Amino acid sequence: MDLGLRDKVAVVTGGGGAIGGAIASLLAEEGVKIAVWDLSQEAAEKCCDSINAQGGVALAVECNVLDKKSVATALSKTLERFETVDILINGAGGSRKQATTSADQAFFDIQPEAVGSVVDLNYMSAVIPAQIVGRVFAEKKAGVIINISSIAGMTPLSKAIGYCNGKAATNSFTQWLAVHMASEYSPNIRVNAVAPGFVMSQQNRFLLIDEKTGQATERGREIIRNVPVGRYGQPDEIAGAVLWLASEKASFVTGAILPVDGGFTAFSGV
Repeated sequence: MDLGLRDKVAVVTGGGGAIGGAIASLLAEEGVKIAVWDLSQEAAEKCCDSINAQGGVALAVECNVLDKKSVATALSKTLERFETVDILINGAGGSRKQATTSADQAFFDIQPEAVGSVVDLNYMSAVIPAQIVGRVFAEKKAGVIINISSIAGMTPLSKAIGYCNGKAATNSFTQWLAVHMASEYSPNIRVNAVAPGFVMSQQNRFLLIDEKTGQATERGREIIRNVPVGRYGQPDEIAGAVLWLASEKASFVTGAILPVDGGFTAFSGV
């Protein structure tokens, strides 16, 4: 099936991570030229080396998505190589222990700065690249923005206050920006979000696996009990949803937040 993506150019922020890397690789398989933006140049290069080795075309760019100058510089490097951008995947994000309640840290003791930093990591990490790359889309009157949100932004999860609030803001931003870009610049600019369910990663491993025993924590066991398909998701499964939203097969979809969660948000617990 031709998805109409060949020779398009995509920026994937956080592309050095598990989900971002899977998205970059799957898009590359469809003939998309990829710019992998990541805070770690090494991680970006590792992702790009894998794509290039498979016959794809990828450029590694070190970028701090919370710094407008850094994002602007990353865009300049991307345009220098590929001349344009057609797709922006905002995949940078994550959680931190300091903004999570635990047996060692009550809600009352969490520092505001910790919550703010995690909200920024999951919200402003979408806003700032959308501002910078969005200008390209506004000028050419076409483009696709896909924010990698989370089910935590749709239904708050216990413990992860900063992460839930950041992703909730991202969901609201997705809907707002979809209307703004379509009405102010072009209906050919689409903005959507994918909301992954529980995918095991380095970012959430500390919540799901006991560091001392290597076994599932009680939280990890509870999660699996509440996922109807009975397992964690895989990065490739998130990437598949992104691929569809990026393609012309989703040309009438904007302002949507698509859960990819094994049925978690559909399950009442009984």
